[in-house]
Formats: sequence, structure tokens, C-alpha cells
Amino acid sequence: MLRLFHSLPAGIRAAALLPIALFAFAVRAEPQWPMTVTDAVGRQVEIPAKPKAVLLCSGFNLVALSLIHPDPVSLLAGWSGDMKNDNPEIYESFVHKFPRLADVPLIDGGGPDLSFEAILTLKADLAVLANWQAHTEAGQRAIEYLESTGVPVVVVDFNNELLKNTPDNIRMLGKIFEREEQAEGFARFFETRLARIRDRVAKHPARGPKVLMEAFPAEDRCCWAYGVGGLGEFISLTGSRNISDGKLPRPGGMMNAEAVMAENPDVYIATSSPGGKYSGFSIGPGVAAEEAERTLAQTVDKPVMTSIAAVHHGRVHGLWNFFNAIPLNIVAAEAFAVWLRPDLFPDVDPSATLAEINQRFAAVPFEGAYWTSLKK
Repeated sequence: MLRLFHSLPAGIRAAALLPIALFAFAVRAEPQWPMTVTDAVGRQVEIPAKPKAVLLCSGFNLVALSLIHPDPVSLLAGWSGDMKNDNPEIYESFVHKFPRLADVPLIDGGGPDLSFEAILTLKADLAVLANWQAHTEAGQRAIEYLESTGVPVVVVDFNNELLKNTPDNIRMLGKIFEREEQAEGFARFFETRLARIRDRVAKHPARGPKVLMEAFPAEDRCCWAYGVGGLGEFISLTGSRNISDGKLPRPGGMMNAEAVMAENPDVYIATSSPGGKYSGFSIGPGVAAEEAERTLAQTVDKPVMTSIAAVHHGRVHGLWNFFNAIPLNIVAAEAFAVWLRPDLFPDVDPSATLAEINQRFAAVPFEGAYWTSLKK
């Protein structure tokens, strides 16, 4: 029989082997349970079976699930109310698409800490913590409690070294929820666009502009400046200089007006959220472009800002602050590239990137003014 097979023409032999190869691939691709994954903080976590009742200990991680799963709400046993409280507009967009979300039990009791009493009643089979939670004493207590009740805990990280961690964490979630093809598609999408920015900047080593990025600007103070971590990474990504570099901790901190004026930044970027909850500057999901631009103009209409080169030269921009908590941050990276190095990125369009994410990946489309610029 083997001799007969080898006597056949090569094309026929290949066709005969194809179903066998595909079957072998399918067998290899079949998820193996229990599954062990390495989470964002290096913990080895064994998950007994495919999760069907998940606790989201930060509601913002619903966005990550929505990029790899067509009905992320169907996975939830309970979730935190932080996204609902901080950005009700994006919460409402999810409720519009998935009404069941309004009935998913909250597990944080209306405060920053998880409610163990609420968790105990939900019979979850997996908990997903954000890295910023896992690093706190309360987060460590939550991990210990959940694991003592037989609930495995996976930590994800979309805000610390986010350029490196975002694709890896998406792939991990894809593996856990048997959505590897979708997760790999998004991870490659992210990496391809990030590589375009890095490659062009590497070919043009001249230094970019000096930048001040202020979080939640207020009338009565100046200024909580982003450091080199989180969204601050996007400044150095473009080859530009963050004026807080070497002066503030990695996450950022307060810079007084005198220090800002002395640095005289070439570009000013403000970050905030919708509706003026934390700042008079309103931007993000559900916000009209006109509102974002108008409130950004009001933000820089104060003495310390009107004195700096960025405002004089019309290089004033704004961004949704919560890009620092979700995998959509590649859109923010492209906005920074266009703002800070327009000569290098005339063909980059963050709006087109977000539209492609909505079309290819998002279970719920992301709509609103997520970034803006003042007209020169």
C-alpha cells in the first residue's frame, strides 16, 4: 500500500495528505484543560475548565474581552462598577448592545475594595484582576480569599509598560476563553501599527519637541503631569521629550507653574474623561467633537498656559485619559505620532485605525471624540 501511494503523482499525494494534516492541526489546536497560564505579574495560574462565570475586578477589562469575544457580557458572574462610575457613557453603550449587563451583580460594594460577601454568592470559576489592584494590600487579600474558595485569579495589565504588555495580555485572554484566533488578530494589528511608528522614528533620530501632558487639568492648580510611564510612554515612543522626565516619578506628579513656564514646552496635551466629572475638559466616549474642542480651549485659557510656546504656536491637543486602562491604546499612540512628529507620519490616521478596530474586533463600537486638537 505504501509503495502504491508513493507511485502516485505528487499533486495527488499532496491532496490525499491535506485532510490528515488539517486533522492533526485541529487536534493540536484543541484547548487542553486544565490549563496553566502565566499572568501579567508572573504568577502560574491553573484554570480547571473553560471559564463561564467570571468576576471582572475592574470593569474596564470588559473592553478587553469585547475585542476578542462577540458577547463578553455572557461570561460575567459579577463585575466592578469602576467603568460604570468613571465613564457612564461607555457603560451605556455596552448596556445598549447587551441589556443583561445592567443586571450583572456588582462586587465592589460601591467603593474601591471588593466585597467578599458579594463574591461568595456568585459561584464564579475565574476572577480577572487589573495589575494596579494586584499590587495593593486589598488586592492581595482578594487574591488570597478567592483562591481559598477555589476561584483561580488571573492578573492582566493594560496600563504598565502598555506598549509591551497589551499584545501579550490579549493573547493570554484569548487562550483562556478559547478565542485565540481573534486575539492573535488583534495582537498582530497592534504590533504592526506600533512597529510602523518605531521604525520611522528610528530612521529619523533628530529629537522631537518638548511635551507637557497634564491629567485632568483644573482651574485652580497646575499641573498634574504624566511621567514617563503609562500614556507617558507615547511621548518617548515618538522620539520626543517629556518635560517631567527626571523630575517626577514614573507615573507622574505635580509640577508647579514656574517649572512649566521655565521648560516652555512646545506641545501641550491634556487628558480627561467625559462630562467634566474630574475636570472642566470633557472628552471620550459619547462626547461630541465640538464639546471636546471647546472645553480644551477653555482649559488653556489661563495665565500659565497662555505663556508657553505650545499655546502660542497652536500645538494643543487632548486625549481620553482612560486609554491608559484598555487595549485601544494603539489609537492613542498614533495620535501622539501625528501630533508630535507630523513630518514623519502624514499617512497615519487614528480615526481610520479606530474604525478598523470597530469593524474587525469590537463587540460594541467605540464612538465619540476620543482625541481632539485646537485649530491653529
